[in-house]
Amino acid sequence: MVVLTWGVLCLRTAECIEYEALSCRKHTALLTDFGGKGDGKTSNTEAFRKAIHELSKFATDGGAQLIVPPGKWLTGPFNLTSKFTLYIHQDAVILVSQDEAEWDLIPPLPSYGIGRDNPGPRFISFIFGTNLTDVVITGGNGTIDGQGQLWWTKFRQGQLKNTRPYLIEIMFSDHVQISNLTLINSPSWNVHPVYSSFVVIKGLTILAPVDSPNTDGIDPDSCSNTRIEDCFIVSGDDCIAVKSGWDEYGIAFGMPTKHLSIRNLTCISPDSAVIALGSEMSGGIQDVRAENIAAITSESGLRIKTAIGRGAYVKDVFVRGMTLQTMKYTFWITGDYGSHPDDHYDPKALPVIQGINVKDVVAKNVTIAGKLAGIDGDTFNGICISNVAIELSEQAKQLQWNCSNIKGVSSQVGPQPCVLLPDKNTDCPFPTDTLPVDKIQFQTCAAATTMH
Repeated sequence: MVVLTWGVLCLRTAECIEYEALSCRKHTALLTDFGGKGDGKTSNTEAFRKAIHELSKFATDGGAQLIVPPGKWLTGPFNLTSKFTLYIHQDAVILVSQDEAEWDLIPPLPSYGIGRDNPGPRFISFIFGTNLTDVVITGGNGTIDGQGQLWWTKFRQGQLKNTRPYLIEIMFSDHVQISNLTLINSPSWNVHPVYSSFVVIKGLTILAPVDSPNTDGIDPDSCSNTRIEDCFIVSGDDCIAVKSGWDEYGIAFGMPTKHLSIRNLTCISPDSAVIALGSEMSGGIQDVRAENIAAITSESGLRIKTAIGRGAYVKDVFVRGMTLQTMKYTFWITGDYGSHPDDHYDPKALPVIQGINVKDVVAKNVTIAGKLAGIDGDTFNGICISNVAIELSEQAKQLQWNCSNIKGVSSQVGPQPCVLLPDKNTDCPFPTDTLPVDKIQFQTCAAATTMH
């Protein structure tokens, strides 16, 4: 174990690091105190697992913090514990093991029924936790490198029998903070809070090649009271994908994503959305608030993806303040997305899409202003778009608004929307109340680098 005295953290090896502040937890340790070696070659899987096991004993005594110091730390997946902070130093790089033998298989998510890549069990996520409370994953913008290229190649070549691991996944937990990190080259989704509440995600830089498969940035899934802010994402898939389960499995599980705040996001995703709702939304999505959103060279600004068989709802969505540059679509709503886990979905389970409000948008170099398609016999209602200025690209389509099976209004929108969005001289609403998650105090940890 280590001791903290007068801002100096000392190991049994007599190596010390001076810290400006270590205020997150009562107890603190370094990975090297458990045999960790940051040479980029030695496996640190056992060091991480041993450290977290030992530090879990302090959950009832002020909690514990594990510091990953400067170096390159190769490791397989590991599980977190409650009342715990994982702090990754700014000069630390955690390298994710590519050895499949290090990855346990776990059951598919109950709200999905099967693995997202393949039926059956899925690989456990790299940093994983379930049934936890008060968990912080943070640092001085230290890096987690998923080393995803091998996983992407195996996926494309059909060599994987199980669903690829996510980089960070926290399940059935509450009061979770993920902040001030750089995540690169995830095997699949980057950050996946699921079945959790009071989740704060702040100050992440997420980078993946724009042609990498399914490297979603942040996917809040069947979560309540989630705050995502101050993030920069370059992705091969949606930068933010809001989810809540898949067809009959999501309907049966019945856990919506609700009370979600997204602020100060910058996104680059040439083949996907800046913010997507769905397509897995069968537990419902309600009360989503997004503001101050910027995107460059992305497929669509706001996208809703759903289909027959999804059931549930997407409602009470509020977006304001989008600045978009070089987009295929500004707005894209799809009622025929397809993609089902199996053939047992209910064709009578139609999604309710209602109360979609977007205002104060500036978009330049756009190919198509809006493609908004509901479902025959299932009109998507309450769409409001106001104060939107869209400048078209040289390759712009002649038909700028393609609308079917929708109903709503518009105001001060150019180019002029379709007839299903008549001009009503209105200002689309945005909530003025404060979400409970906005009252959560953000935890800040800081560490200097002086070593002696």
